[in-house]
Amino acid sequence: MFIRRGRVGGRRPLVASHLPITHKATPAESAQHKATKERIVEAAGRYGLEAEAEVALANRRSVSDAVVTGPNGLRIGREIQYHHLSPSSVRRRSVNALEHGVTPLWVAKDRTASLIDRAPWARVDDMPWKDIADGKEMVIRGGYRHLEVWKCVPSSERHCLVSDGASHCGDIHADWFVPALCLPQRRPVHIEDLVLQSATGESVPVYVPNRGNSRIGRHMWVSADDRALWQELIGERTPLPTAPDEDADDVITFAEQEVDRTCRAGRRAGSSATAAPFAVLTSRPVVSPFPACPSSALATRCESPLWNVPPPPPRWAVRRGSRSVLNGR
Repeated sequence: MFIRRGRVGGRRPLVASHLPITHKATPAESAQHKATKERIVEAAGRYGLEAEAEVALANRRSVSDAVVTGPNGLRIGREIQYHHLSPSSVRRRSVNALEHGVTPLWVAKDRTASLIDRAPWARVDDMPWKDIADGKEMVIRGGYRHLEVWKCVPSSERHCLVSDGASHCGDIHADWFVPALCLPQRRPVHIEDLVLQSATGESVPVYVPNRGNSRIGRHMWVSADDRALWQELIGERTPLPTAPDEDADDVITFAEQEVDRTCRAGRRAGSSATAAPFAVLTSRPVVSPFPACPSSALATRCESPLWNVPPPPPRWAVRRGSRSVLNGR
């Protein structure tokens, strides 16, 4: 059984809920987490960067798995999250890191992880911890994109973003693509590349609002040149969105009221009168096709029949060698 927050009017009380277990930590998963953290710290050391594991922030509210400091003092906090984490926790921890001068970089292995597009992130393959420790290639499968700019004409290899490919508007379009979908295809980005480029400022986080709904968007890592070009094209600078210290889903509320033990059987809907006695429910006249049974019979038994049973219909008995005889007549 789990405790979740329900919705009752404008309140969000705690209610009981029977839900399946969505995640269960395993020793192999802990080894994956440890191996990835050690690999990030070792890669930073090879590039001559300062790196430290398990860094607690000033207020001790959260601990970064690894913090890499670049030559210009830029601090990147790696949050390796291989198991489930609520979206509100991702936003809260990201804002907490930004307030203390640390740019968060979440690392996930699941394409359905809740942290995706809620903070600067990168997704890698799900591989055994031994392969991670042995230095097997770890490619960034999601979270890193390149800016593609093209003129919307019939000869263009890309479709129109305005008409969704139905026609060509003749304008200049710009959109973000993973390396494998770029034209021409770009080389893949490895986790070691992002360790170096994020610390030196060559790769930067950016938040791109959705074209249809500006309230939602995508977080991604891009090159500093691509971000500068994109900001020049759209004519504005969209910073990383900030979130409140307390999300609506994190507030626990309850109604401090005494338990009402009054029986309300028989009360009309919307009435504030006291509960009616049970006799009121049976005081209405009841039309019954059967004669009433004496009240004294309730204590013992009813001497008079509840109804008169009519005699059965006549039955004809046929005897051999004679005519019919009705009930022996």
